[in-house]
Order: sequence, then structure tokens, then C-alpha cells
Amino acid sequence: MKPLKPWLSFPDQLQQLKDRGLGVENDVAALDYLERLGYYRLSGYWYPLREIDTAASAAQGKPVRADTFVAGSRFEDVVKLYVFDKKLRLLALDALERIEMAVRVDVAHLLGKHDPCAHENPACLHGNFAKKIIAYGRDAGKTQHQAWLEKYQALLYRARKAPFVVHHQQHYGALPVWVAIEVWDFGLLSKLFAGMRYADQQTIAAIYGAPDGQTFAQWLRSLNFIRNVSAHHSRLWNINVLEPSSVPAGWPVINNTRPFFYFCLMQQLMKVICPNSSWGRRFKTLLADDFPAGTNQTISLADFGMFAGWEGWALWPQK
Repeated sequence: MKPLKPWLSFPDQLQQLKDRGLGVENDVAALDYLERLGYYRLSGYWYPLREIDTAASAAQGKPVRADTFVAGSRFEDVVKLYVFDKKLRLLALDALERIEMAVRVDVAHLLGKHDPCAHENPACLHGNFAKKIIAYGRDAGKTQHQAWLEKYQALLYRARKAPFVVHHQQHYGALPVWVAIEVWDFGLLSKLFAGMRYADQQTIAAIYGAPDGQTFAQWLRSLNFIRNVSAHHSRLWNINVLEPSSVPAGWPVINNTRPFFYFCLMQQLMKVICPNSSWGRRFKTLLADDFPAGTNQTISLADFGMFAGWEGWALWPQK
């Protein structure tokens, strides 16, 4: 194991960046960002500005970054990229909140017709979800529904003092599904949707223009990943999406491992949920006005997953 890197004071951190070739126009402002945001968090935003180590890359058969920066790299561009990413996360959360709320209601309304407590009733769900035993992992020996119920009970316990929970527990002993949705998170929602009967999945998927319920379940899993990245203030703009969804037939060729595709899915759903929303226009404005291409063009929206001419795609609002 290598020894841990030594602790550095904030001025020493800044000097190290300068020594490695990062241009700093305002030392006071740069120190302020290091003190408020941290060297390590900002390092994810200056990573694309680091030079490629050709010798190490050849030896390892993949690109390896050197500690030194590409000529013309500026601390100012790092901060602009960080601010752009923050705005991008907030825009994602704006859409995902509305998507989560709408799909929650759809799920609760449909399941509640079967049984007010359908979320707790295995007979109202798909057989694989309700009966098939998980073979390995943390939930081995349980069904997926049993594992889901444990997570639901944990969230219910956390909300146990909320007036609506107290009322239903005291008077009815349980929360009907249209009330229970108020304690679910996006992950719990996406898992239950994946466990619904195929016919029920299809009914909801059709509302949002998804080809089938399984595809819509994929969309929800992927969007939950984007939601978690955004909610935990992690870097979003060039992240590798670990739970990718397939690109719908008829769509342009898009990299489904990059975030742009999932902003396209958000726009698809937003057009159904809030057809008069300005969200799509705000997204286009953010990319046009706030993304720092940098003087050396090292930072590119290609890493976000953009493709040439996307602005003219009918999915997005036109002037």
C-alpha cells in the first residue's frame, strides 16, 4: 500500500496547483474556494485539465493523467465548471421531484384500486417479486418484496412522528398506499414499480410514452441514480451512469452511459407531466450560457454525452 498523501495548508495547496501549471489570477479568491469547497471536491473538476501521461498510458493500455496541467488551464475555469455542475444538479432535482410525485400518484392510484394496502399484499404484485427467493447478497433468503417491505418499514419508522402517520397508525393500524407514498423515496418507488404486475406496469408506462413497463422500470432506476448523485452534491456533468437504460427506438444515437441521455428522458416525462414548463428552455440556456469551454478547449460537452445538432431535436423546445 502507498502511504497517504501529506496534509497541506490551504496556501500550500494553492502553491502546489500553481507549480503543476494551473493558472491562478486571483489568489485570494482561489484560497476562498479551497477553504469552502475543499481541494478534493474541486479536483474532480480540474481532472479534465490534467495532461495525459503518455508513457504510463502506453504501459497500462489506457489513458493515465499526469499531475501537471495542460497549457492554458485556469483555476477560473475549474470554478466555472463547478458552478455549472451545481446548476445542472439543481435543474435535475427540479424535474425529478415532479416526476417522482407524478409517478407515485399513478402507482398508488392503480394499486389502491386492487387493495388499499396493495403495497403490502404480495397477491397484488408480480410473482417473481413476491415469491422468488433472493439467492445471495445482503437480502439472501428473502423475496424482493420482503426486502422492499423492510426498507419501507425503516422509512416509516423515521416518519413515525409525522401527524399523518400517527393518525393512520392509531385509527387504522396501517397506511393505505395513497398515504404510504408520502414516506417513500425515489429508490423505493422504482423498486416497487419493477415489482408490479406487467399489465399494471404497462398501464403507467403508456402514460409517459415508454414502449413497455420493463423499459419504464429501467428509466426509473436510471433516474434514481441521477437523483442520488444530484441530492448528494456529487459531480454530475460527466459522470458514468452505472444503471443505464436503453435508448428508445426512433431516438437519435445517444451515449446512454452519460448524463445527457437522462436529461432527455426527464424532458420526455416533463412534457407529459408539465407540458407548459420552462424546464427544457432553462436546460438549453444553461448549456449555452454557463458551460465553460475553456481557453484550451480541453473541457467539452462531449463528456456530458451531447451530440451535434441536438438543439434542433423536436424533443426540446424551439424558439
